This record gives sequence, C-alpha cells and structure tokens, in this order.
Amino acid sequence: MAQTAKRSDLEIKDAQLIFDSVWRELEKEFGHDNLRFPKEIILLGGAPGSGKGTNTAFIAQVRGLTCQPVVISALLDSPEAKALKNAGNMVGDREVVGLVLRALLRPEYHDGVILDGFPRSQVQVECLKLLADKMHALRREFYHTPLSIHFRQPTIHIMVLFVTETESVARQLKRGRETKALIESATRTGKTDLPEDRPTDHDESLARRRYRVFKEQTWEALQSLKEIFHYHFINAQGSFAEVEKNILKELEYQSTLELDSRTVDRLRGVPVASQIIIHARQELVKRLDSYELEHAQLFGKVVAFIEEKVVPIVLRHAISGSAHINTEDKLMDETLALAMLIDVFSERGYHAGVDIHRIEIPEHIDLATGKLTCRTKKVYRIEIRFQGSEIRRG
Repeated sequence: MAQTAKRSDLEIKDAQLIFDSVWRELEKEFGHDNLRFPKEIILLGGAPGSGKGTNTAFIAQVRGLTCQPVVISALLDSPEAKALKNAGNMVGDREVVGLVLRALLRPEYHDGVILDGFPRSQVQVECLKLLADKMHALRREFYHTPLSIHFRQPTIHIMVLFVTETESVARQLKRGRETKALIESATRTGKTDLPEDRPTDHDESLARRRYRVFKEQTWEALQSLKEIFHYHFINAQGSFAEVEKNILKELEYQSTLELDSRTVDRLRGVPVASQIIIHARQELVKRLDSYELEHAQLFGKVVAFIEEKVVPIVLRHAISGSAHINTEDKLMDETLALAMLIDVFSERGYHAGVDIHRIEIPEHIDLATGKLTCRTKKVYRIEIRFQGSEIRRG
C-alpha cells in the first residue's frame, strides 16, 4: 500500500514538472493572452470494438461540434511526432501532453472538441487536472476584461463507451474477418486504398489482451477523473440505434453546465420549457455569455422585463402554448435588447418573435391652417410559443 502511494506521489510530481515545462513553452510560443482553450472538451474513451469511430460523428452532431476530433493515435503519427522519433526521441508523456495542448489551441476548436484517446496514463491524468486548473485561472484573470468572451467557463466531459470482454473480442474478430475480405477484394481489383488491418483483430488471445490493457490503463485513467468532471457511461452493447439513444440520454443539454455562472444566476427566474431547443446551441451560449460579460446592465434590464411583464402572461397561457404581449416599453427601442429577449427565450426552450407596429396618434390641430400634428406610437408585439398542455375530455 505504501509503495503504491509512493509511486502515485512520484507520478504527480513528474506530471507537475512536465506540465510546467510544456506550459512555459506555450506561453513563449503563443503569448499568455492567446492561450485560449476549447469551451467544451469531450474526453472519449472506449473498449476495443465499442464503436468509438462509428459514434464519434453522432456525438459531435449532438453537441453541435463541426470540427474533426483530436485523435491521439493520429497526433502520434503527425509530422511533429515523427520528427521526434527520427531524432531518436521517444514519444512519452511529456511529448503527448505537448502535442495535445498545442492541438487544443487551434482556433477551430475554440467552441468545443472531442479528444479521442487521452488521457491514457496517470501522468496524463494529472496533467489534464492541471490544464483544467489553468483554464479556470485564465477565466478568473480575464473575467472583467474585454477578452473575457475568449476565456469562458470550461466544460469537460468524460465519455466512456463500454462493452463486455466477450462482446469486445467478438467484435474485434468480426472486424478482422471483414477487413480481410475487403483487402482481398481490393487486391483483386487493384485498389490501393486499403483499410487498416490490426493483428489483434485476427487472434483471439491478442484481442483479449487488448481489451485488458484498455481496462488496466485507459479505463482506470478515466475512472480516476469521474468525481472531477462530468462523467458519462455509455452502454455500447446494443445496436447502433440503441447506442445512439443511450448517447442522447446522457448528453441532454443542461444550461447550468455551460453558461457562465453569472448568466445562470441572471436567468434563474425564467422558467425552463419542457423541451429545450438546442438548435445552434454553441452560438446561442456564446451570445448569452457575451451579453452578461459585455452588456451586463442592459441584459439585467431585459431579464427583469421578461420576469416581471412577460412571464406572468406566459404562465396564464400554459395550456394553449401561445402568448401575445403588447408593450410600449422604451427598453425595446434598443435593437440589442430585442436580440437579448429572443435569445433568452430560445435558451429556455421557447420560440419568440417580435413585430414592431407604428401608429400615428393625432396630438394637435391648428384651427387656423387645419394642419394636423401627429406623434408616432411604437407598439412591440411579442409572440411566445411553446409546447402547450393537452387536455382530453371524455
């Protein structure tokens, strides 16, 4: 027991040294203000044959991610990693952490990214924790600055696709048979684009060993983060449709996990509709956070207007699912305020629309000339639609 604790202490110490060294390099290379990591990181792990490759695109779609995932095995085959190997160096934890952090700084990953195959060792686990600490520290540092929108509250998910050892071995061997058939067909037809053929997919003992390596390394590494980050265990035993259903259930949108904490507090008085609309979720979250971080005073007025003047009317129309509110409130004269109102209702699961009606109101008539003076009255007609209640009469 003491020996295990001692080894763990050494791994943590090594991780701190590795991470500090990589971080200094990043600051020198990119500049402190440009260490802008993804808003959302999904750490994807899975047993061999669990369908990671098959389900990655679906997971990205559910989360609204349009960028390609960062795949560690591909990073280790990148020109940077090859240069290290060619120079006689091993691609160890330090090199992996450096490659991963540099990849995460790419602009296309700013809103979110799937990270496939990291962490795989205890040192990498500790480095991930240190990265999360740094991301939160950067958020606090730039919280009240014009750069705050680039350092939003980070969200880190652990997602594990799991199958039993028996299922994993069966799927690996099935894949091996299919790959062999494809290669034989490609050879006959002269095709050069051959699928990857893994030796472990043709030998049951190797397939079983690969599964056990996953359980002993990747599984344990991800489990050690279970109490720190948002954890999702996906049963990948069933059909594609069943697995997708399990993924959807696990990744239901929760605004409190993604919005800045100040934004969550600001919106707490606005009720959540039964079905949250997640269309263009990332852009919506980004806009809402920018309202709170860059236009807090106006945003506060808009939310107060919604809570005090709109929500009571919406509640009275809960059965019909449609509410219409007319207002002449001067707050709505600001274009940004109208955008805020629509985005707040969209975030809470409603469909909101605003029409502006201008009415000419007579104010004065010159009896001598007959000239009529009018003022323009602006009426904002707000329509709120949502899933109403079904009432059945016998």
